[in-house]
Amino acid sequence: MSSSLGEFAQDVLAGLARSGQRELPSKYLYDDLGSALFEAITRLPEYGLTRADERLLRAHSPGIAAALPPGAVVAELGSGSGKKTVSILESLQARTGHKPRYYPIDLSTSALNTCARELASCAAVTPIEASYLDGIAQASALRTQSQPLLVLFLGSTIGNFDLSCAVEFLAALRSRLSPGDALLLGADLVKPVPQMLLAYDDPTGVTAAFNRNILGRINRELGADFNLTAYEHEARYHEPARRIEMHLRARSRQRVSIPNPGFRITIEPGETIWTESSHKFLLSDLDSLASRSGFRSILRWMDSQWPFAENLWSAVE
Repeated sequence: MSSSLGEFAQDVLAGLARSGQRELPSKYLYDDLGSALFEAITRLPEYGLTRADERLLRAHSPGIAAALPPGAVVAELGSGSGKKTVSILESLQARTGHKPRYYPIDLSTSALNTCARELASCAAVTPIEASYLDGIAQASALRTQSQPLLVLFLGSTIGNFDLSCAVEFLAALRSRLSPGDALLLGADLVKPVPQMLLAYDDPTGVTAAFNRNILGRINRELGADFNLTAYEHEARYHEPARRIEMHLRARSRQRVSIPNPGFRITIEPGETIWTESSHKFLLSDLDSLASRSGFRSILRWMDSQWPFAENLWSAVE
C-alpha cells in the first residue's frame, strides 16, 4: 500500500479490502463528532458502564490513595478531559497536603488542554500528547527514582483488546514500569446478554449514529461515497469470547469508491463491516490477565448497581 497515504487511509483501505470479514479499527470512531456522540451514549440509561466507573472512583478514591506509597505520581492512559480522575487526585492531595503530579496521556490536543486547565486546582498537570505506551515511557522518565507511579486505565478500555492483545499490551506496559508501581484497571463484567446488548443498541438510536459516523468520517476525510442510510447498526454477543461486537450491515448491494487512490469495493446485501469489540470479564479473567502480564492483584472494588470492577494491581519483580 502506498506510503504516501496517511495512517487513517491505509487502515481504512486495508480493513475494507480484507477477504472474509471486513473491519475498521475502532479508534477511528472517535473523531470530534464521534466523541460527542459517545459522550451522549454515556448519559443513556441503558449504558451503565461509565456511571459505575465514576461511582467506584468517587467512593473508593481515599482507599486507592491509602494503598499507594507516599509521593506517588499519576499517569492516565486516554485521559480525555480527566474529569473522572479528580477524586483520586483530590484524595492524594488530602493525604499529603500538596498537589500530586499528574500526567494525562492522550492523542487529542484539545482534550489535554481542557484537562490541564480544569484539573490545575487539584494537581500539577503535565500533559503528554502520545500513544499509550510512548506516553507511559515519557511519564516514567519524568518522575524521580523515589516516586512510585500509579497508572490509570479506566472505563474498561481494556475490553477493546482481544485477550491475547490485552496480555501483550499489559505486559508491554509492565515493562515500562518499576517494581511496586501500580495500575488501576477498570473492567466491565459479564452480565445478562439482553442487558449487554441494550447498552450497545439503545432504543433512541444514539449508538447507531455513533457507529455509522465512522462511514461519515471516511466520506468527509477521504472523499468516499458511503450512503450511511444503507447500513443498519447491529450489536451482537459472541459468547465464546465474551464480547459485544458492533457491525454495520448493508441493506442492499453497495458500490463504494474512495477517489484517492482510486479504491473501489462492492459490499453485498447482508455483508457487515465490524467496527468495535467490547470484551466483558469474569473476575477469574482479570486475575489471569494480571498474573500473565507481570502484575499482582492487590485490591478490587465492585459496583452494586452495574457489574463493573476497579482493580488495583502492583507491578511485580
